[in-house]
Amino acid sequence: MGRIEDLAEIYEKNISPPWLINLAGAQKTIFVVYDKTDERRLRARRQLFELATRRAGHGWREFDFTSVFPEWMAKEEYREAYFEAPEDLELKLENEFVDFAAARLRVALLAPVADSSSVVGVFGAATLFGFTRVSLILKHVEGDIRGRLVLFFPGQYDQNHYRLLDARDGWNYLAVPIALHGSGEGR
Repeated sequence: MGRIEDLAEIYEKNISPPWLINLAGAQKTIFVVYDKTDERRLRARRQLFELATRRAGHGWREFDFTSVFPEWMAKEEYREAYFEAPEDLELKLENEFVDFAAARLRVALLAPVADSSSVVGVFGAATLFGFTRVSLILKHVEGDIRGRLVLFFPGQYDQNHYRLLDARDGWNYLAVPIALHGSGEGR
């Protein structure tokens, strides 16, 4: 068995027991942490996680951040100028882009099929790198998580600190980590 299959097996063991209710949004969040070099492999095998979720008796819905930045940028009036002076985009990224990305995720979280017994699997976190922090977006949507939000996270986890693509300073988050090794390096 490969690393992604092993990770899906660990995920299934974690998603199968009865869920606690009345948890805060951050406590309803699960990070599936894997090595950044496995991004394409994980995406190709993501149906393993859907099958594991359905075998556990839960619904499944996917959301992908991959197209969120291009969609947001295409709507920006001064987009051409930002390519000439990217530093002018920083303030908009910190505020408007985070709001836009959170609103897109919120649509998936509040869809009728994403009820209190469903999982919303979130892919494409790596595409946010350099534009915003995943933690900022998650803070905006914590109150909208009805079932479980499962974020597929290419990076590292160590003692409640997550590092996207192993490159950023980590942040402390209350999510449940699922990884191949105790350190969460996903290797």
